[in-house]
Amino acid sequence: MSTNTFHSILGNIVSDKTWGHHFLVPKNVAQHYLENKQKRLICKLNNLIEYNCALMARGQGEYFILVNGEIRKKLKLEIGSELDVEIKEDKSEYGMPVPQEVIDLFAHEDMFYKLFHLLTPGKQRSLLYLVGKPKTEEVRVKKAIVICNHLINRNGDVDFKILNQDFKDYNELIKG
Repeated sequence: MSTNTFHSILGNIVSDKTWGHHFLVPKNVAQHYLENKQKRLICKLNNLIEYNCALMARGQGEYFILVNGEIRKKLKLEIGSELDVEIKEDKSEYGMPVPQEVIDLFAHEDMFYKLFHLLTPGKQRSLLYLVGKPKTEEVRVKKAIVICNHLINRNGDVDFKILNQDFKDYNELIKG
C-alpha cells in the first residue's frame, strides 16, 4: 500500500469553487493517486487522527482534502494551522468503515443488502456515515433499522429529506 507524507496548511476558501476547511495536496502526490484511479484515501493528521477521505479537484490542477469540524476541534486546528499529513490508499469496499449494525442487518435482511448495493458508492458512504456517527450502540441500531426500512419501502430509492422525517417518526414511535 502506497503511503505519502507531506506538510500542508489548513484553509477555508469560500470565494471560489472550493468549499469548507481543507488542505492542499502537493501535485505530485495527488498525481500518484489519480494515475492509479484512487480518489478514496485514508488520511492521518499530525500523527493523531486517522479518517477516510476523498481527493477532490479544486481546479487548475490543484487537489485538496476536507477536514470536518469534529477533527478540527479534536486537533485544535484553525485556519492557517500547519499539518503533518500522511495519506494512503483506502482499500476498503465502501471507502469507509462499515458499522457493525449494518453488517448485522446485511446478514438478516437480504432485500436491504441487495438494495444497498444498487446505490451509488456516494450514497452508500452517506448512509454508512449516518449509522456510524452516533456514539451509542442504541442510536446506531435505530438509524440502521430506519435506513433499512426506508430503502425497502422506497424500493431502493433514497430521499434524504424523507429519510430525515423517517428518523423523526421512528423516534416519536418508540417514545410513544
